[in-house]
Amino acid sequence: MGGCVILNIMNVVYIDNLEAPEVAPYARLTEAQLLNRLHPEAGLFICESQKVIRVALAAGMRPESFLCEERLLPQVEELMQGGGEVPVYTASREVLCQLTGYELTRGVLCAMHRPQLPSADVLLASLCAAHVARLRVAVMDGVVNSENTGAIFRAAASLGIDAVLLTRTCCDPLNRRACRVSMGTVFQLPWTFLDSYDQLRRGGFKTVAMALTDRSVPVDDPQLKQIDRMAIVMGTEGDGLSEGVLGRCDHVARIPMQRGVDSLNVAAAAAVAFWELRAQN
Repeated sequence: MGGCVILNIMNVVYIDNLEAPEVAPYARLTEAQLLNRLHPEAGLFICESQKVIRVALAAGMRPESFLCEERLLPQVEELMQGGGEVPVYTASREVLCQLTGYELTRGVLCAMHRPQLPSADVLLASLCAAHVARLRVAVMDGVVNSENTGAIFRAAASLGIDAVLLTRTCCDPLNRRACRVSMGTVFQLPWTFLDSYDQLRRGGFKTVAMALTDRSVPVDDPQLKQIDRMAIVMGTEGDGLSEGVLGRCDHVARIPMQRGVDSLNVAAAAAVAFWELRAQN
């Protein structure tokens, strides 16, 4: 076989090597190439595991193609629910084992079209238009680790955060590992990129930065519980939030530590902050 052979069953395409151009998104394209900043309308992302793919499809994400072991074709057919026009690439276990990072226990990969994102102003306005008395949004500023990004999304979704905003210096939430760690919650929560903290102020949000500074108050401080529209700001791994960002935030809060521990991992700290500062409508 020199590339691929197309069968007339569920648009299945058998490949015998990873040089086939059809599988470039899985085998050769980097995350930056998938993102395609020059032509964002053509951008893709890779989603893995049946559970996460199912959540993504339910949220309206559009599949470009699938890649799986032959034994998992029935599961892909169930995921597609009759969408036979989408190609399904399959190969032997030996061929797929050549694909760096491919985990056979997860079984299925799906290349999906990137969704169009609203501006932060539009997203915040839509939240406020819902007439919810109390709102909570999470802000990630410079969080670059994909596992932390996914874990923060998962915590935000499970602990009542209404939306997530990210600075342009953050890890892409549609990074393959971030999607997987989020368990698909990245497809369930509204999110977009934040270009200026003024966008939060225009939306009527008070900012609460999580940081250890001289003006930090405990995260359970009663004054924080009185805020109706709150943006909880989490900083980059290691260095945290810059002095410039802290100076623009309305409040600074800390999680009290014991046994000489100075801080938590950013994803763990986010979960604590989301729970403690949750909106109790």
